[in-house]
Amino acid sequence: MHSKHLAKTTGLTAPQVLLLQAIRNKGEVTIGELANEVSLSQATVTNILDRLEKRGLVYRQRSQTDKRKVHAYLTEEAAETLRDAPIPLQDQFTRQFGDLKDWEQSMIIASLQRVAQMMDAQHIDASPVLDIGVLDRQGTAMDKPASALGYSDIPDSADKDKSS
Repeated sequence: MHSKHLAKTTGLTAPQVLLLQAIRNKGEVTIGELANEVSLSQATVTNILDRLEKRGLVYRQRSQTDKRKVHAYLTEEAAETLRDAPIPLQDQFTRQFGDLKDWEQSMIIASLQRVAQMMDAQHIDASPVLDIGVLDRQGTAMDKPASALGYSDIPDSADKDKSS
């Protein structure tokens, strides 16, 4: 639903917007740095940049100091597009999650831990594909095991590892 709204509002896909945001946030950035920033392969980033360049939203330029490096830059049109783009779903979630009381955050986390356990998710590589930020914040309920939050029926990941 959010992707359709994003496409309708900006004419861009979520990965395209993600790359534009990364370029905006980083300033002068190489293709490799962009790929690392958005957790995509360099080939994928290059393909997306090709499409963005055809639309006049980015341009690429070889480094003056190291001719092997190519930097990506936003055009003014891209900057305007980003200003008009809806807030990314991840940002909206992060903001709203942060506004919850600690006990509400704990309940959500415990439920998600339970779902992950039911799916035997510890054996799945769940690396984010389009991660733009970290939700985990030290010192909040998010970095505590379920048992520390009063959920005795949910095994902590450390306990699960011991029983394997």
